[in-house]
Amino acid sequence: MDPTQSKKEYQEYVDKKSPNSPIVKNIFNAFWTGGLICSIGQIIMNICKERGLDQTMSGTVVSIILIGITAILTGLNIFNKIGKFCGAGSLVPITGFANSVVSPAMEYKSEGYVMGVGAKMFTVAGPVLVFGISASIIVGIIYLIFNTQSVTLV
Repeated sequence: MDPTQSKKEYQEYVDKKSPNSPIVKNIFNAFWTGGLICSIGQIIMNICKERGLDQTMSGTVVSIILIGITAILTGLNIFNKIGKFCGAGSLVPITGFANSVVSPAMEYKSEGYVMGVGAKMFTVAGPVLVFGISASIIVGIIYLIFNTQSVTLV
């Protein structure tokens, strides 16, 4: 049997069995979902500013609310359905981060609260947190060194 013929047959088999991805539909769903999440965040920020909060505090409130909503929806298995339908648009950084923390915790809750939820909660988000915290400490030390030497970085 000719080896190139078997590769062609295999590729035809794979092409026949592999579903075509509706790329345009996926892009559209990601676009409007991400825009909707960001719009909700902007509405919350505008409400906070109208209530007298400054920009920093308003941003903090928006982050807390979006993380809380995402955690609750993930716990109720609703966010995963949204993610399947909308794709990457639902993974706007703050909601995607909250989902990546809560999902493993929900998956391993049968192993108990300490060894299951507590230990597995940061399996996905842990490396991101470690890198972010480490990088911020290094940048802070560099800034401190240059700031005490009266050297301006910016």
